[in-house]
Amino acid sequence: MAYLIMLVGLFLGIIFYAFVFIASKRNGKYYLAPVITFLFSGMIVAYSIFMVGGFEGMGYLFLAAGFCIVSILGTLFLPLLIRRIESQPLNKRDKISLFLLPIIFFATIGISIFSQDGYWIIEQASAAPVDTEGYRISTISEGSKAITLLLGEKYLGKEIEVENVSKWGSTKIILKFVDGGDEHKVPFIQIGLNEINESLKVQTTDGKIFQPLGSSRK
Repeated sequence: MAYLIMLVGLFLGIIFYAFVFIASKRNGKYYLAPVITFLFSGMIVAYSIFMVGGFEGMGYLFLAAGFCIVSILGTLFLPLLIRRIESQPLNKRDKISLFLLPIIFFATIGISIFSQDGYWIIEQASAAPVDTEGYRISTISEGSKAITLLLGEKYLGKEIEVENVSKWGSTKIILKFVDGGDEHKVPFIQIGLNEINESLKVQTTDGKIFQPLGSSRK
């Protein structure tokens, strides 16, 4: 996962560097491309430490690393790039690039954010049925939450699937139950969430809503 984030940082860093480099073509101050890219990576680091913090901020550090690598490589190859380009007014291709690069930059950020599930399966198995079914909320690493679902005899022999976890607005977890499980046990699942937006709702695809059983801490 860390390498994927760094690759995204490299891609965004290249786009950012290219935009500043092309914009510098008119005045010939090409050194601004690696300098501004490096400063931008520093801003990401500052945001990670002072605004986000903890484990969740690590992702921003890997993103910043991508920008930093681009700025270093851009500095090393800058003389070669300058040698091929002279200071001159922006041509049509440059103007098109200055228009398209920000679109690609922000579209990549949007796709990266939208494609994140925001949840993960911590544990999934079979267990003995309980008398009182519902879910418990516990706090795990760096403030993330875990939802543990406990089920009664009604769900003997069932398997459980996560159908959907809402990303926007209040957190809603929709679960689907299918046949094929251990006929003497019920399905057990523990789901990790980056955050919970009130009010949390855990329900099945058939509309059955599970009630909270209380919170615990790990």
